[in-house]
Amino acid sequence: MNSLSLPNYGALMLSQTWNLQLEYLDLYLIHWPLKFSKEVSRFPVPKEEVSVIDIKTVWSAMEECQLLGLTKAIGVSNFSSRKLEEILSLAKIPPAVNQVEMNPLWQQKELNEYCKAKGIHVSAHSPLGSKGTLWGDNRIFDCHALKEIAEAKGKTIAQICLRWVYEQGASVIAKSFNKKRMEENLEIFDWSLSVEELEEIRVLPQCKIISIGTFIEPSAELEAQL
Repeated sequence: MNSLSLPNYGALMLSQTWNLQLEYLDLYLIHWPLKFSKEVSRFPVPKEEVSVIDIKTVWSAMEECQLLGLTKAIGVSNFSSRKLEEILSLAKIPPAVNQVEMNPLWQQKELNEYCKAKGIHVSAHSPLGSKGTLWGDNRIFDCHALKEIAEAKGKTIAQICLRWVYEQGASVIAKSFNKKRMEENLEIFDWSLSVEELEEIRVLPQCKIISIGTFIEPSAELEAQL
């Protein structure tokens, strides 16, 4: 769920499942805790066209979708612990998942621990830094420490990153159209990172790749509410 405010989320959800030719979805997420006042026509989106969603109204509608059997589970994406706390304070059905950017260069330690404590599963998007997108970069593949670990273990940098995420207890969302790389992405379950390697990764400088400033004009007011 994203962007425009609509009066009947249940009806919207039903129409979406019909469009997908499905009886239900396995998981339905709020993409981020912001909404647009109209259809997006350019990036960055003018800050005047963006506002924080009404958590109570939107989450109630998400719960309705699950109760109607339109989705098996509901969750959120790009939510801070602060916004999760807001949902949990009023939710009848807590979020099953929080999908966030997570990789060795943006480890989300505090958020991951918070979600574990609240029983919310973390799903990691951009585990390889979104290389090849308009907003991503090569910093993960250029990281000297990750290169050294990969060479020492006879693995690719991508495999090191995916394995690291897996060892944090999160699920991984990795995208590739290359058959060889897709196969490599699955070859992370029969080995592990050593204590020393995990420590090398733990102390890496942290830098978030994707922020609201990636898509929206700078706004201190919006940032303060997230």
